Amino acid sequence: MYRLLFIFVLLIFPFFARAQDVLSKLEREYNYASNNTVERLNLAPKYATALFFNDFKPKSYQILATNISLATKQADGKYAIILYAVQAMNYRLDNKDAESSKSLEMGKVYSLKTNSNEAKGYLEYARGWILTRNNKITEAVATYLKAISYYENSPTTSTLYGRYGNTVKELSAIYSDLNEFQLEEKYSKQFLLLASKQNDPNLIFDAYMRMGYMYEQKYVQNPSDIQFRNKAEQYYVQAITTFNTNKGTMLNKSNLSYAAINLANLYTEFDQDKAMQYAQLANKVSLETGEAIHIASSFGILAELAIQNKNYDLAKSYFLKASMEIGKSPVRNHNIELSILESLSRVSEEQGNYKEALTYYKSYVDKYRSIYDQEKLDITKKLESQFEKERQEQKYIKLQLESDKKAQEIKLINILRAQREQVYNNLKLVEENQRERLKFSELESVKKEQQLRLAKLETEQKNNDLNSYKKLLAFKEKINTYYIIFIIIFIFLIFLLLYANKQRVKSMKQKEELHALAMEKEKQNSKISTLTALLEGQEQERGRLARDLHDGLGGLLSGTKLQLSYLNPHQSETIEEDISKSINQIDGAVEELRRVAHNLMPDLLTKYGLEVAIKEFASRISNTALDIHTEFINYHNSISQEKQLIIYRIIQELVNNAIKHAHTSEIIIQISEEENVLYVTVEDNGKGFDRTGLDMKKTAGFHNIELRVQFLKGTMNITSELNIGTSIELQIPIH
Repeated sequence: MYRLLFIFVLLIFPFFARAQDVLSKLEREYNYASNNTVERLNLAPKYATALFFNDFKPKSYQILATNISLATKQADGKYAIILYAVQAMNYRLDNKDAESSKSLEMGKVYSLKTNSNEAKGYLEYARGWILTRNNKITEAVATYLKAISYYENSPTTSTLYGRYGNTVKELSAIYSDLNEFQLEEKYSKQFLLLASKQNDPNLIFDAYMRMGYMYEQKYVQNPSDIQFRNKAEQYYVQAITTFNTNKGTMLNKSNLSYAAINLANLYTEFDQDKAMQYAQLANKVSLETGEAIHIASSFGILAELAIQNKNYDLAKSYFLKASMEIGKSPVRNHNIELSILESLSRVSEEQGNYKEALTYYKSYVDKYRSIYDQEKLDITKKLESQFEKERQEQKYIKLQLESDKKAQEIKLINILRAQREQVYNNLKLVEENQRERLKFSELESVKKEQQLRLAKLETEQKNNDLNSYKKLLAFKEKINTYYIIFIIIFIFLIFLLLYANKQRVKSMKQKEELHALAMEKEKQNSKISTLTALLEGQEQERGRLARDLHDGLGGLLSGTKLQLSYLNPHQSETIEEDISKSINQIDGAVEELRRVAHNLMPDLLTKYGLEVAIKEFASRISNTALDIHTEFINYHNSISQEKQLIIYRIIQELVNNAIKHAHTSEIIIQISEEENVLYVTVEDNGKGFDRTGLDMKKTAGFHNIELRVQFLKGTMNITSELNIGTSIELQIPIH
């Protein structure tokens, strides 16, 4: 039941309801502008409309007539167009179709006297509005689109976006009734955009409600798509927020209960607490404003919630209250009354009170019959009226033809009289007259033949329409058969696809498990390779240490020993010189020992960090033939000492490789920190090499360096060009 109430509220709401205080304000502004004709003509449409919808219809028509007489005297016809358009819509609401059409025609006359596209667009809007109410939907859509074309070519004014917005709102409502959801969505969104540009809270409220209703329709069509329901909820909530933020400027105080009813109706299916909250809000506000339809709607939703909670006594009381409010409404909707009686019968049946349920059901049947009989009577009267009207029109046409015929006869008599007077003097004129009479009779004969041919064509057209309808029915039956076959095939394919998907998922799961095992094996191999490389590096360090001790320190000590063994204490003149040489050789051995120890574990690295150690290393390696530069950018010494030692060894290896293989004269070592990443770059101006021909695994030096970088979870990028140089960049995470 509450669903019917909700739809009814949505349909009657757009009829421009105004509050009494707004009417008073418009009256004051209109009276104040009595000495300013232009301002008065701008205010007159709003004031007349407000009077009309607050049941001051005679005064509304008087205001329109007075201002139309003023507007027709203006050089620009735009004021007359707007006033005639408002008058036409008011006449249509009063079921004065002839007067409404006349007002539209007068507006069309004055549209030739203006360049205002906005006024012309508003006249087309009024024409489309009336066509919509006359159920001429196709013509109405074409007229609305014509109005939009005028608005699009109109300069911006204080009323343009509001009038434009009302036009697209009508289109949105039409496409909603036709279930053309894409076009409904297009024009609903355009209405929201135009309402925002007009910055009118009343228009913005209407736009939010239009969007909410659109998405609620989509949700009803696709209940599984929760996204539509969430959007409908979002726009309804925005409408209530707009009302609460702009209470002082809202033209209709019933807007709040209107929005609350729609939101409560939406929540009923999935959130009873919120549904109850907004239903109670709608009930409270509607009782304050006295809006009977809103009161009945809120009671209907409360009744449905009570039924969901199996509180049938409370639900019955709400339904009875809703029925009382519907009875108070000046606009009666028999579908709602029938729905209430049916709901009361259903509740009584749920309570086990079958006697009362039968009573309500009988009332439902009696009311249905009375409404149906009344509708048949109304249709019969309407058909009789239409037949009488057509008969009068035919009678009028017949009288007009007889009148024309008598006029022709009189004319012929006059001609014959003139012929008799001049019979002897004007024989040629008599002959010409006879020819004219002959042509006239021939034309009459042709006319009758055309009428007979037209009647035959109409009969043939009716027969063709009947045959087409029969063929259409037969085609629909075939289509239904094809649909059933297609559905069966579709269901079979779904089961087949589900089975294939199940097998595919099972196969993919097995592949993933095998892939995971392979990845784990690869990780283990990578760890083993890394540890092997570290061990090889350590072995290389030990080998280099042994060579340094044997070739350097061992040779110096052996020479010193030999020198000391040849000392002769009896040759005093040379003993001091020999001892001095031995001491110098021992100093060299000590220096060599320090160098070896420094290469093994640089004491500067442990004491002062990587920056000082690298600078000392560069200074020690540099000579007249080799210049090594170091640059530290935004370096904070953030990495651990173990990582610093590995990085030091990598740089040491890269520099040694450049000296040994590239024959370089200049090396640049650059270290920087950026976003928890350490960037290390070693560049030289040596002879370079072909990067594509480099095999990292076969080149022991680069392979060991790459494994050390992988151990640090970093990456290495090598750039080299022949006869230009080589650049090696490392990216190592700090943590």
